[in-house]
Amino acid sequence: MSLLPSPLAAALAGTGLACFAIGATRRPDPGLKLTGLAVLAFALAPVPAHADQFVEAADNATIDCELARGELTRIALIDDGFANVSKIASGFPYNDFQVTHEPVRGDIYISVPPQFAAARVSFFATSKAGYVYKFACRLGGEEATQLFITNPALAKAAATEWETETGPEDAAIRLIEAMASDAVLPGFTARAELSAPRRTGGIEVQLVAEYQGDELTGQRFLVRNLGKESLALGSEREGPAGALAFAYGRDALAPGEATSAFLVFAKGGLD
Repeated sequence: MSLLPSPLAAALAGTGLACFAIGATRRPDPGLKLTGLAVLAFALAPVPAHADQFVEAADNATIDCELARGELTRIALIDDGFANVSKIASGFPYNDFQVTHEPVRGDIYISVPPQFAAARVSFFATSKAGYVYKFACRLGGEEATQLFITNPALAKAAATEWETETGPEDAAIRLIEAMASDAVLPGFTARAELSAPRRTGGIEVQLVAEYQGDELTGQRFLVRNLGKESLALGSEREGPAGALAFAYGRDALAPGEATSAFLVFAKGGLD
């Protein structure tokens, strides 16, 4: 017996889904309407030495960065804050760097004097969330700069909290509703994921976006009717095997029209 109950489900599976499942499929309200897709665009360009720095670091990681000589460097932990900084004092003010803790936001400011002899600065820091980082930073230009640090573990915790507000099936439906409205979810990574369109009969399906949380993955597709007859999407409620939740943006699709389809899977693999 085929795992794909309909031609549209077969087309969806053929787009290269990351298919996961934790239980039986629950079908959300079919009244979800098509909304615009917020496409995420990133530009890569050469960055001058004095530009802001962005680093992703895990617990106990060593962070390589650049500090301003003779100026201030602000270091900020995204969604966290510094609780403590440990450094060795040289005993000579002209050959030592200073650390100032800003208690409101939890940032620290590093001040390195112009006559500082060493080419690098190192120290340890503990965050309010309990993460420890080692900083091993070279000294750069004489313009104030900023360093922003993100820890993936913080995003995972936020995604877990969002997912566990309700049971797994209700969370899957909430994820579909969020994708349909282009919502920003705490701890989730949302990105445009344009795959090559795949065609089965008169139906064309293309993966256009993906949301990744801790236990749930949501995918959004563009479905086009390339045939000469209308498609009754309301009668096709079966997603690929292992889908936790599945919905269309419209109940019917006239020739030449397009709509969205939404799939949610959980970690664990296909049934």
